[in-house]
Amino acid sequence: MQFEVWAPQADRVTLHCDGATRALERVPERPGWWTGEADAEDGTRYGFAVDDGPVLPDPRSRRQPDGPDGLSAVVDHGRHEWRADWPGRALPGAVLYELHVGTYTPEGTLDAAADRLVHLRELGVTHVELMPLCPFPGRHGWGYEGVSLWAVHEPYGGPESLKRFVDRAHELGLGVVLDVVHNHLGPSGNYLPAFGPYFTETHQTPWGSAVNLDAPGSDEVRAYLVGSALAWLRDYRIDGLRLDAVHTLRDTRACHFLEELSSAVAALAAESGRPLFLVGESDLNDPRVITPRAEHGFGLDAQWNDDFHHALHAALTGESQGYYADFARAPFAALARTLTGGYFHDGTYSSFRGRRHGRPLDRARVAGHRLLGYTQTHDQIGNRAQGDRLSASLSPGLLACAATLALTAPFTPMLFMGEEWAAGTPWQFFTDHTDPDLAEAVRRGRRREFAAHGWAEEDVPDPQDPATRERSCLDWSEPEREPHARVLAWYRRLIALRHEQPDLTDPDLADTKVAYDETARWLAFRRGDVRVAVNLGGEPAAIPLGTGKVEVLAAWDPVAAPDTDGVLRVPGESCVVLTQT
Repeated sequence: MQFEVWAPQADRVTLHCDGATRALERVPERPGWWTGEADAEDGTRYGFAVDDGPVLPDPRSRRQPDGPDGLSAVVDHGRHEWRADWPGRALPGAVLYELHVGTYTPEGTLDAAADRLVHLRELGVTHVELMPLCPFPGRHGWGYEGVSLWAVHEPYGGPESLKRFVDRAHELGLGVVLDVVHNHLGPSGNYLPAFGPYFTETHQTPWGSAVNLDAPGSDEVRAYLVGSALAWLRDYRIDGLRLDAVHTLRDTRACHFLEELSSAVAALAAESGRPLFLVGESDLNDPRVITPRAEHGFGLDAQWNDDFHHALHAALTGESQGYYADFARAPFAALARTLTGGYFHDGTYSSFRGRRHGRPLDRARVAGHRLLGYTQTHDQIGNRAQGDRLSASLSPGLLACAATLALTAPFTPMLFMGEEWAAGTPWQFFTDHTDPDLAEAVRRGRRREFAAHGWAEEDVPDPQDPATRERSCLDWSEPEREPHARVLAWYRRLIALRHEQPDLTDPDLADTKVAYDETARWLAFRRGDVRVAVNLGGEPAAIPLGTGKVEVLAAWDPVAAPDTDGVLRVPGESCVVLTQT
């Protein structure tokens, strides 16, 4: 078997494979690369030593059986026999479901999660979005501290388990999206600097030195990241990737890394004959992120739209701290702005940033499905001091209103696991760092962060306490009892409507028309013949719809047809979806 590794600054590289050692040779036509052959098969352990240093895992390791600090293992992807004949499933018309493998079930494995996929098919979602799967120290964590970007976290089940999960999802008609992290690696178990200039002091990020996308040596670093992305899509038959915090990718080159990545993914899609897509998490409010490459954009297929979330959250909860401040001044107006224009900040002043932010979307050119809309995400729940969901403070009626807005808006909807039944479990920040100094630093940092916002230290969960993760696991008995069952039925009905009513997947952002009353706390909008009305107030609301033939498609509480003046009366903390022709 041929082994190779990029180590441009090394004078000597040795391969340690299955107990044997041999020196690698330089590759003349590929500067910085070293190669050599050794007998190996699926499961063979190996590692590399640079300049007679310690034996380290392969930067392109496909498997880390003993965790990030152990030897790598050979993976023969050709051994897996795929069951599903899967044509792929594109993003337009999708409903995504964000899932964390470690807390979706008490077992916290990919196989256990696969056993629960029938629930998602019955819910009606089209794609399951897995939070990061790359290996990280310890057993439990969010996954954003991964250090081997080509491998699957072994406690989740390793590479074969992921293939079984994808196969099962595809058998059920579900696409699979994977969250990948290109903007940083975890602080523990990251051996890339021993091999080459994977990071650069030229730029700084919230995690320290930036991944090297534009300094000397960056050609190979970019190829490393692109190769990892393509491997997930090719070797595991993943349907799309969610790219973490692309606004922290520091790249001054004429061809931005995201453009290079999107071009490579498009080429793989053409080669494989199935649709593949990229979704970026971006707080830039910059349409270039989702503008096609042919129009001088980066070419991503969609982006998370936090502006919609923030406006909705402010309207539901009244919270006004931090980045909610701009939205809380007039949350219904903010909601109307995002429903019709995509971004709230499109060149407007942001008090949170202390400057103008964003630029307008061209609604005639940008399809609505290119923005993801959601009421909750892992970030928006888990980065609260106690990881409390909306269900911890809102009535079922208000949760139904939130779901209605997200699932009938002109965006691609995304749910966070458990929200569909108003899960009573929190989703808290948890870690399992094996380095005691790092564990203590994370613990203290977390408590210090929230103490600055008025929280008592003892009220902030200890990330290293196993009970923090256990509290965050979904309780699968909840969907069978009230009020969870009623909320679940409402989500199923709304998702079914989204699939049944073409107007709800119309990509034309300009077609959405909104009316609202900030004081009475109601909002209504029109998409083609579909009318949506939500009343977040405690008292019944009189909402003018105009005259026409009305058919109620779904109502949280019973509603009468509009009166002769076209006024619809919606009970407090309730919502309705109807058609009017």
